[in-house]
Amino acid sequence: MNSLVFAFSIIVLIFSAVVHEVAHGYAALALGDTTAKDMGRLTLNPLSHLDPIGSVVLPVVLFLSHSPFIVGWAKPVPYNPYNLYKDYKYGPLKVALAGPLSNLVIAAAFGLVIRFVPLSAAADSFLAIVVFINCLLMIFNLIPVPPLDGSKVLTAILPQRYSLMIQGAGIWWLLLVFALLYLLAGVIFYLAFNLFLVLAGSGAGSLLMNL
Repeated sequence: MNSLVFAFSIIVLIFSAVVHEVAHGYAALALGDTTAKDMGRLTLNPLSHLDPIGSVVLPVVLFLSHSPFIVGWAKPVPYNPYNLYKDYKYGPLKVALAGPLSNLVIAAAFGLVIRFVPLSAAADSFLAIVVFINCLLMIFNLIPVPPLDGSKVLTAILPQRYSLMIQGAGIWWLLLVFALLYLLAGVIFYLAFNLFLVLAGSGAGSLLMNL
């Protein structure tokens, strides 16, 4: 990965992660909770969402370790599940899934551009980065480990005592995220790449391979 591709990938990662978090906030707002809005987090300004570990340290570590992909997360948008009066039962689950769904929508939209809009090979390659990174963010965030959204999906469906156990492990979960990235990098890449091919077309794989 050359410096230009890395710089573009970081920009895409940051803005995609911001959209991801804002989607959580708007989902909560639609269900009755104004916490994110009141705290000024329903904004696309990346400075309001950057997380030192997920937005800076992790992407740089992955780049320096010659990882086949760059991934990360933004600072979670807060919400109060007790304010989701429009759907107390499934509200937390809907809020949790809104982020990964936003990445799927972005990936699908740019994938359609690659498929049906005639552009130069260079332009298609940069669009492919957008699609692939959003596929990665979707797959990565569905891992059921805090602070990722998959853990929030679990806490929304598990009995309360297990939910509290998942939420209360603190820094150990963060270490587990790094361990899983090391152990499951190939699986994450495989799933994201195949989703990428579904969205951008089977011939689009060469766009990434040639970067």
